[in-house]
Amino acid sequence: MTREELFQLIAEVHQCQSELENVEVKSAHSGTPRRLYESLSAFSNHVGGGVLLFGLDEERNFDVVGVGSACRLQEDLSSLAASEMEPTLRPEFTVEQVDGRTVVAAEIPELPSTQKPCFYKPAGLQSGSYIRLGNTNRRMTDYEIFGFVSSRQQTTFDQEVVRESTIEDLDQQKLNEYIARLKQARPDASYLNESPERIAAQLRIVRKVEGTLRPTLAGLLVFGKYPQEFEPQLMITFVQYYGVTEVEKTPRGERFLDNRKFEGPVAAIVQGSVDHILASIRKSSLIEGLWRRDIPEYPIEALREAIVNAIAHRDYSPYARGSYVQIRLFADRLEVQSPGGLYGNVTEENLEEEQSTRNRVLMRLMEDLHLVENRGSGIRTMIESMRRANLGPPRFEDKRNSFWVTFRNHSLINPEAIAWLNRFADHPLNDAQRLALVYLRNNKRMTNSDYRRLNHVDSVTSNRELRGLVEAHLVKQHSSRRWAYYSLDVPSEVLTPQPMHSDEEKVLEYVRERGSIGNADCRRLLGIGNTVAWYLLKRMTKRKLLKATGEGRWRRYFLP
Repeated sequence: MTREELFQLIAEVHQCQSELENVEVKSAHSGTPRRLYESLSAFSNHVGGGVLLFGLDEERNFDVVGVGSACRLQEDLSSLAASEMEPTLRPEFTVEQVDGRTVVAAEIPELPSTQKPCFYKPAGLQSGSYIRLGNTNRRMTDYEIFGFVSSRQQTTFDQEVVRESTIEDLDQQKLNEYIARLKQARPDASYLNESPERIAAQLRIVRKVEGTLRPTLAGLLVFGKYPQEFEPQLMITFVQYYGVTEVEKTPRGERFLDNRKFEGPVAAIVQGSVDHILASIRKSSLIEGLWRRDIPEYPIEALREAIVNAIAHRDYSPYARGSYVQIRLFADRLEVQSPGGLYGNVTEENLEEEQSTRNRVLMRLMEDLHLVENRGSGIRTMIESMRRANLGPPRFEDKRNSFWVTFRNHSLINPEAIAWLNRFADHPLNDAQRLALVYLRNNKRMTNSDYRRLNHVDSVTSNRELRGLVEAHLVKQHSSRRWAYYSLDVPSEVLTPQPMHSDEEKVLEYVRERGSIGNADCRRLLGIGNTVAWYLLKRMTKRKLLKATGEGRWRRYFLP
C-alpha cells in the first residue's frame, strides 16, 4: 500500500465516521488488541480481502492516536497469522507517520476458494470461522462453512436418489422422447444401444437401490410428473409488490399485487414463470409498418436466463433443499434469488469468464433439452440483452447463503437523460463515459466490473475512462485498488433556466456588489447544496465569467 493510498483510506474513514466493509479500525495505542483472529479470518474469507488499520481511535471520532509499538504490533499479528490461523496467512504491512503519530496498515489478502474458510485453530473450524458482513465480523453459520468446504470438490447432490419415488413417477413419454433425440443426435454412441432403463441409469436419471430403480433428484426435476410431491420446496415463487419496497401498500392497503408459485418439472416452471412475468410487467408499443410490436419492460432473454440459471446452479444440498427460487417484482426492479452462493472458483468479478458446475447431471440434462443453450453463456446473454434494451447491466450479488440477480428498469437513453448529459457538453467525454454518468444517475455506485459490463470494454480501458471521469470532477472515487467504487459527483437533477434571474446572473451581481464570492456565499445566496454550488462556480470559471484564487475552503471567485 502506498502512502497516498493509506492517507486516502484514513480520509474515507474520517468522512464516513465508521469502519468500512474492507477496513477495520483498531487503536493499538496501549498495545496489540485482542481477538484479532476474528478479523484475520473474516477478511481472508471476504471477496477482495481487507485492511486492519491501527492507530485510529473509534471512540474519539477516528482521530489519529498512533500505535504503542509498531514493531511489536507487526510481530504479534504475524505470529498469530502464521501459527494460529488455518491456513497460514501472510499480512502485508505499511507503516507511516500521520500528524506526527505512527499508523500501521495490515493488508489481509483473500484466500483462494480451494482454501476457504480460514479459521482460528484453537477454536476449531465450526467455532473459529468468521465472515465479513458490512463493517462487522460475524461467526459463520454451519451452512456458510459447508458452502466453502463443498466448493473444494465436485458435489453430487443432484445425483442422489429420491427414495420415496419410483420410476413410475417419471413421465415415460418425455423420457422416451429424450432418449430418441439423443440417438438421433449421437448415432455412434454405443451406450445408447442399451435398454431404456439401462440408458437412464447411465445418464444418472435413475439409480438402482436394493434392486429397485428410483429417480435421482436431477431425473425427477427434469422428467418427473410432479416433483414437488417429494420435494415441495423445489419450485419458484413470484411476488409482485406495489412500490419499490416490501412494506409499501396499495391504496387499498394490500402488501402486494400478486403472489404465485410455479410447480412441475423444470421446463414447465421455467415457461410458466417467464410467461407470468411477461404478463405482469409493463410494455411499450413500437409501430413497424402495418404491425405493432410490444416491447417488454425487461428483455425476455435476460429474464429467462436468470430463471434457468437459478434452477441449474442453485444448491440442492440438504442444507438448502428446503428453500425455493424467489422472483420479486418491484416498481423499479426485478430480483431473482436462488439458494446457495457461487460455487467453485467463480466470483462476482469473473462470472462472465469462469465456470464451475455445481450440478453436473442436471446441467447436462437441461443442455440436452435446450433449456440451457451453451454452458457459461447465460451471464453474457443477460448483460448483452439488457445493453440492447438501453438498460443498465444486471447486478450480481453473492450473499453466500443465496445468489441474487437484479434487473433495473431505468432506461439509460431517454430525452431527460440526454438533456441532463448536455450539461457536460464542454467535457471531452466518449460515449462509454456518458453512459456511465447516466448509469450513476440511476444507481448509487459503480464498480470497475459494472463499467466493463455496461460498455463491453476490458479492465485497462475501464480503469482509464473512470479515472478520466474522476479527473473531470464528474465522478468521485471511493477506496482504492480492488476495493474502489465510484459515485456521481455532480447534481443528478435536470437544471431548468429561471425566467427572472438565472443563477449565474445572481452570482455575478453578488460579485459586483461585494467584490468576490465563495462556495458558502453561493450556497446561502441561491439556497443550494455544496456540490451544486461547486459545479456552478466551476462552470462559470471555465466560461471565464469568473476567475478563482486560493484552494479548498479559502477559494474565492472574482470578476476577470
